[in-house]
Amino acid sequence: MPVPPLVDALVVGAGFAGAVMAERLASAGRTVLVIDRREHIGGNAFDERDAHGLTVHRYGPHIFHTNAPEIVAYLSRFTAWRPYEHRVRAEHRGMLFPIPVNLETLERFFGLTLDAASGAQLLARLRVPTRTPSDGKPRTSRDVVLEAIGPELYEAFFRGYTRKQWGRDPDQLDAQVTARIPVRTDRDDRYFTDRHQAMPAEGYAAMFRRVLDHPRIRVETATAYDPHRHRAMARHLVWSGPIDEFYGHRFGRLPYRSLRFEHSHIGGTERFQPIGTVNHPDEAVPFTRVTEFKHLTGETAAGTSIVREFPLSEGDPYYPIPAPDTRELYLRYQALADAETDTTFVGRLAQYRYFNMDQVVAAALTRAGQLVGADA
Repeated sequence: MPVPPLVDALVVGAGFAGAVMAERLASAGRTVLVIDRREHIGGNAFDERDAHGLTVHRYGPHIFHTNAPEIVAYLSRFTAWRPYEHRVRAEHRGMLFPIPVNLETLERFFGLTLDAASGAQLLARLRVPTRTPSDGKPRTSRDVVLEAIGPELYEAFFRGYTRKQWGRDPDQLDAQVTARIPVRTDRDDRYFTDRHQAMPAEGYAAMFRRVLDHPRIRVETATAYDPHRHRAMARHLVWSGPIDEFYGHRFGRLPYRSLRFEHSHIGGTERFQPIGTVNHPDEAVPFTRVTEFKHLTGETAAGTSIVREFPLSEGDPYYPIPAPDTRELYLRYQALADAETDTTFVGRLAQYRYFNMDQVVAAALTRAGQLVGADA
């Protein structure tokens, strides 16, 4: 006789998608087992104290920002916030320029003095139209940038960075890759302009511990999903890992970009760089950006801790690659997922989309609500 399930839901992955799904299901009265192959919860947002007592993000900087008050309200149940507005500079020929492009970027790059009107006029002269008459929309990431700021700034700040980050030329990537980066004709040098920009006051790991601190939730880390052992344990499966992995790469492997993180500590130095993150678009530089965590956390110490990011084609999956060929392959896997009745796919890797953190939370809240409603 078959063995009855041990829990109502098995959640694979303890990052934002899995943790929020688990908490919502548990709060609705379900028993939940959460497993993660890593030795910690929090997914890529995991942070920790390094050997020098400074908080670092093990998998690169995670800056929380959103315009959705319901996402803020939900997460505020598990954390207080430290206000923080992220700023980014791009290194070019030994100088640092604000990114996204604003008036100061234009002034430094072209050696001019500008106001909003003259800045807009300059951009109008720089722009190169690329839209096809058929639909009037930019087709690629290269098109988006050329239409916004022209070839000189594209070459200086975007082409090399994109080629390093994605392993493809911008004209091989969907327009969405660069469409989310604004161009400004004022001096606002914030990377994001969302209404809510902040960091969890005690860090992401502490927030995740509170999200998963529920009597109906059991968490097992350092535990890889084994379909032969785990699937029969639960009535419903929540999958937040790569969708192609779930199906045994039936149609071939979906491409993801990976990263290698080089953490280092610089003793006796109050600040390594003037801003949280400095991009390095030059293709001769093997890393894409450097982040100094004290800017993000507000911590003080005699030394400082940084991380350099080196993009890779192999390794842990971090970024789905948004391109026509990858979208076609993903849709074949999505058709399989849509036919499932006892499995929910949620998150950046499971839905093969470049989600920000608030978008992952929103997707998890929506899917948990649908799941609970269907069972009601």
